[in-house]
Amino acid sequence: MTDWPDRRFLDLVGAEAPIIQAPMAGAGGVDLAIAAIRGGSVGSLPCALISADDIVSQSAAVRAAASGPLNLNFFCHQLSDQVDDGAWVEALAPYYNEYGVGPPATTAPLRAPFDTERCAAVESVRPEIVSFHFGLPEKTLLDRVKATGAIVLSSATTLTEARWLADRGVDAIIAQGFEAGGHSGHFLPAPPGTEVGLFALLPQIVDAVDVPVIAAGGIADARGIAAAFMLGASAVQLGTAYLQSPESLVSDTHRALLQSEDAEVTRFTNLISGGLARGLPNRLVEELGPVNSAAPPFPYASNALVELRKRAEAMGRTDFSTLWSGQSARLVTPMAAEELTRSLAAQALALLAKDPVDA
Repeated sequence: MTDWPDRRFLDLVGAEAPIIQAPMAGAGGVDLAIAAIRGGSVGSLPCALISADDIVSQSAAVRAAASGPLNLNFFCHQLSDQVDDGAWVEALAPYYNEYGVGPPATTAPLRAPFDTERCAAVESVRPEIVSFHFGLPEKTLLDRVKATGAIVLSSATTLTEARWLADRGVDAIIAQGFEAGGHSGHFLPAPPGTEVGLFALLPQIVDAVDVPVIAAGGIADARGIAAAFMLGASAVQLGTAYLQSPESLVSDTHRALLQSEDAEVTRFTNLISGGLARGLPNRLVEELGPVNSAAPPFPYASNALVELRKRAEAMGRTDFSTLWSGQSARLVTPMAAEELTRSLAAQALALLAKDPVDA
């Protein structure tokens, strides 16, 4: 029987297939994590938008329904006591007038960073894996996570970030290419326009660090998985590939767009949250431009859009909707997440087993 070329990640976490179902806040949840685990991969729960109590209850629901490695994912962004969203509210004023809603009454962030309360939830749940986006939490919290026995992962978008993570003792690094949907995990300074695609980034990180490397970004079929392993990956993280599965939480409109020619074009934008993230363009992105300096920093820009999004979606419109997608959406075969996981793993193994001369 053909085995995976690099088993380090599998041996580390105990999964059947070297696939992580990406967390995807707003699109992933209990049902998707259960299905992914049942398919032999790592199931993930996005925790940036839920409370510590919900982290515990959702983890319990997953474990009651599936046996396999569970990943809890957290953001490590910094919050500010002084956020001025005046320019952003002014830029959105024509839309407030059009839709008959007002600006937000508060600038309280919708996405919470990893903190002592969430760390306590990790200590209660004791997941097999804890992954971070935007770097790592402070050392005291990180040490508490490691003390639970959890495998620690974090995303790197550059070689510098990968070395930084390796120096701080992560167990594996997610190499996140520019093609990936959702928020870029970028956390160290880099000049604009220097973003790197996965298949240039991946082998360089593999050569630079000693820990297993997980490939993320632009992979949605077996060919991408096999190619990632040929470039030294120990596993892959798939997000867009799961968005069309019935277990994902995306809206029917978002799902239909992913299955249409509209999914051939994605944009990197800061308008949705203040942080750069890739998705299908909506009216806001098209009219204000994908990157606009009026938007306050992550995660504060999203507050001003809440009422606009609700009103537009009630009218069946996606003018302000979150439509995250990677560049690979048109490669996706819609199917149930468990079936998709097993199918992709089997097809990728078959491709890796082929004699290059005969391929």
